[in-house]
Amino acid sequence: DRAKVALIRQNRPAIRSNIEMRLDAAGRRGFINAHLLVNPVDHDHIDQLERLLSRLSFGAHNDRFNCTRQDLIRLGKLANPKIGDDHAALMHGATQFKVNFAKLKEVIAESEWAKKNVLVAVAGNSGDGTSSMRQASDTTIRQEIEAFAHIIFSSNPSQRDFWLGRGADNEDKIRSRYGGLKLCLHGSDAHSIEAIGQAHHNRFSWLKGSPSFATLEQACIDPANRGYIGEKAPVSVILSEAISSITIEDADWFEPTKIPLNCGLISIIGARGSGKTALVEMIAAGCDSISETTRYGSDSLSSSFLARASSHLGNARVILRWASDDSECRHLDGRETDDPTSSPRARYLSQQFVTDLCLADEHPSGLSKEIERVIFDSHPADATDGAVDFSGLRELRTRRYQRASAREAESIQQISRYISMELEKERLKDTFEKEVKDKEEQIRRYEADLRKLTVEGSEARVKQHQKLLAAAQVHRNKRNQLKAQHRTLLNLQDEVANMRGTLAPGMLRECQIRNPVSGLSPQDWSGFILDYKGPVDELLDDHINRTTNEIEGLTSQSSKPPLDDTLDIPIDSELNKLELHVLEDMIVRMERQLKDDERVQGRYAALSKTIEQERDRLEKLVSRLQDASGAAERKRDLQQQRIDAYERVFDAIIAEENELNVLYSPLKDRLAEASGTLHKLSISVNRRADTATWAKYAEEELLDRRLEGPFKGRGALSSIVESKLKPMWETGTATEVKHAMDQFIHKYYQNLLDHAPVSREKHSDYRAWLGKFAHWLYSTDHITVQYGVTYDNVDLDKHSPGTRGIVLLLLYLALDDEDNRPLIIDQPEENLDSRSVFDELVPLFVSAKERRQVIIVTHNANLVVNTDSDQIIIAEANPTSDHDLPRLTYQAGGLEDTAIREAVCDILEGGEQAFQERARRMRVRLER
Repeated sequence: DRAKVALIRQNRPAIRSNIEMRLDAAGRRGFINAHLLVNPVDHDHIDQLERLLSRLSFGAHNDRFNCTRQDLIRLGKLANPKIGDDHAALMHGATQFKVNFAKLKEVIAESEWAKKNVLVAVAGNSGDGTSSMRQASDTTIRQEIEAFAHIIFSSNPSQRDFWLGRGADNEDKIRSRYGGLKLCLHGSDAHSIEAIGQAHHNRFSWLKGSPSFATLEQACIDPANRGYIGEKAPVSVILSEAISSITIEDADWFEPTKIPLNCGLISIIGARGSGKTALVEMIAAGCDSISETTRYGSDSLSSSFLARASSHLGNARVILRWASDDSECRHLDGRETDDPTSSPRARYLSQQFVTDLCLADEHPSGLSKEIERVIFDSHPADATDGAVDFSGLRELRTRRYQRASAREAESIQQISRYISMELEKERLKDTFEKEVKDKEEQIRRYEADLRKLTVEGSEARVKQHQKLLAAAQVHRNKRNQLKAQHRTLLNLQDEVANMRGTLAPGMLRECQIRNPVSGLSPQDWSGFILDYKGPVDELLDDHINRTTNEIEGLTSQSSKPPLDDTLDIPIDSELNKLELHVLEDMIVRMERQLKDDERVQGRYAALSKTIEQERDRLEKLVSRLQDASGAAERKRDLQQQRIDAYERVFDAIIAEENELNVLYSPLKDRLAEASGTLHKLSISVNRRADTATWAKYAEEELLDRRLEGPFKGRGALSSIVESKLKPMWETGTATEVKHAMDQFIHKYYQNLLDHAPVSREKHSDYRAWLGKFAHWLYSTDHITVQYGVTYDNVDLDKHSPGTRGIVLLLLYLALDDEDNRPLIIDQPEENLDSRSVFDELVPLFVSAKERRQVIIVTHNANLVVNTDSDQIIIAEANPTSDHDLPRLTYQAGGLEDTAIREAVCDILEGGEQAFQERARRMRVRLER
């Protein structure tokens, strides 16, 4: 037989039996080569192999030759009669023997030994490989040969991509057409001793595992992860973030003292109480990661191994050596835990930690906080605006819009108060009109009475008297206006002083507090203090002095002596030029001239005084009527201002929503493009309108639900709001929200007023109710911007703790890209059924182990077998005495090791089934 040497580059070379044969299928430059790679561990593999080969035959020279030593010698001599030596004839006969492909398939299929101990490889090159079969008529036989093979001998990168489903055909097509993905291997193809181990282009073949046939088998099952061609072995983890070994010193209960650790996925298995959790706790202690388990939940260490064994630990130490060759030493009793300079070098998820995180009911829960941490870490450092966590970044990004919304909401409240005042004025307009008419009629009656008190022939003097009264009233009105103006100016002067002395400094302090990292110096900040644009002090002083002088001018009495009774009264055009005291003197004199009776004279003076007072009241009533007459227009203007402010509130809310979408976008975009389990998780930023609370307040506090109308009965308002306003509140633009509110008010405003629980006749109570009603109607505190996490289209909060656990693991395994530290998880399958473990968790671990070291404690075979764990550690505890720690022993190996596989099947739930399921899922024909 012609044998080749296959080298598996590990700590030492290993020689494997490789039977090379030429098939009866021809390529472009010769017949296709096939290889039988035989498991040398079987003690009678040589005999079994000879028996297998003897069943193969080749027809030539009108005869049939079996693949045996004697028949090959006979074939060699017939093919070349010049050969007389049996050994030379054997070699020549081997080169002439062609194996029928169909017969080869039949022979292997009928041999249980072959199915367990032989792997078939075919060359994939364009010389003696299947790539040389380019004729259309060869397509079927080529696919049959390639489907039959477990291994393709090729180092061509494009061929390797093709057989891993990364080329023209995807994985499903490769599995469907060829029975599974194919492992590509490459060697020296040495035909001389000197060429052994000299791979072309330094394309060495690397297999993950020990140098054994079982490793080759496992590589055929998972070629993408267990096989590699390149100059150096692939390293996917950061060396300084992967533990290469754990050593326990001064602990006679730990054996062996040193355990090497793989950089990929490590599964720790064993019976209950065998020391699995003890091992991961010691690893976590060496990484200063124990304290992380208590961050969000209860103290998970109270029932841990280290806590229970604390009195037995003594000076026991854990030494972790990292793949970068540095090491860490920690005492197991935790004496270095309080070291402020230490930081966790691994993330440890204990069972209690996961349970606390997934059962927490507070908002935000620990799980939500972890999601926010991942979102924060997904942003580049230069895009976090100096924030140290997600809440700080969210506050920085949204503060502006939240403040704008608050300002507009406050403005709406103030406008609503003004509208309430205008509504009250509008309501009183008819009352004022009636009071003005009544007052005018009363004054006319008084004037008629006054005329009756005059003597005959004095009508001219009566008219003069009335003119004097009118002129005096003008002076009094002007004096009152000036006094009111003077008081207003003094109040305004006080407000200016208060603004400068109290309000402006306070506003500046609040501004500095809200913007602590502005980088402005005290001198810079001094320019931000609010002040008035113009020379308000001089302006106020001038107006106060002017009004003071005018008031004094109206109220002072000149040195000119009063007119006597003999003087004539000035003509009408000069009455308004006289000072008030002169007019008052004239009125008194005129009244004396009009009366010839003291009793009548007193009545005349009193009635004249009453008329003056009523005229003053009339003027005030007219002023109030004029103010009330303009209330309707002012109310409309204010209502427009309020609805505009309402629109601006939603402008700010939507701007906040957009900013949050930007904030969450790195993770949202990644989830949207993901597939598999990761695709089930999604994050959305939405406006949420709590219409139930908004409507409930109105129904219970503002409306009388007993009255007839559209809002009669409990829930009537809520139903209308749900259909008319909620859709726009949650998804509409600011303009659409404004339009929806306009329509709602236009249709239902009067109905809402009709359901008022107080009578309009009770002016004070109704006015108070109207204010509360307006505040409620235009309130926006029931509108919030929230982010939601859904898994499989269901809100995370509505899922069971087990499903939340899946999301938590999804977070750490698939999304937490910024964390390259080892991930240590104690029983990730807790509370999950086997199908969920297989469907949800297995893909996560397969993906995670490609970028970080993962160490798990598990009882589930799916997490060991179907994740293709890179290393299995079997824990066992042997009790010593009631007062001492049990002796903990650990055996490490890979799935390719028979002893490890047997332990997996014996110890874990669904062990054998997991192997079968993996073969079925991978569509692998190996029967081991």
